[in-house]
Amino acid sequence: MNVPDDLLYTESHEWIKREGDNVRVGITDHAQSELTDVVYVELPKMDGQANAKEAIAVVESVKAASDIYAPVKGTVVEVNKALEADPGLINREPYGQGWIFILKIENADELKNLKNAAAYKKQIG
Repeated sequence: MNVPDDLLYTESHEWIKREGDNVRVGITDHAQSELTDVVYVELPKMDGQANAKEAIAVVESVKAASDIYAPVKGTVVEVNKALEADPGLINREPYGQGWIFILKIENADELKNLKNAAAYKKQIG
């Protein structure tokens, strides 16, 4: 499983990349592998408010539908519209073109509650 060292992770298998006052969020390689072929993504609403650990989006695969959770409290400032036409980007490039949304974070201290790559690798065994 690919677990990049420069990202943060949640218990629920989202990855987080800090970009100034924002965080880019997607699902991990492990999560997309468990879901198998992603066929639909329900993106969060632009300018929508999210609380940490609150369901904000949905990824559907041929196997199951899974909620995607906000890693921190914030406001949705961008969504990956490319996923509407090609949800399989999540399978092919989970850490690249398969990102799901960007949040403007309200409190950067909340990032301390997320896992580093070593802790996430331990979680997924």
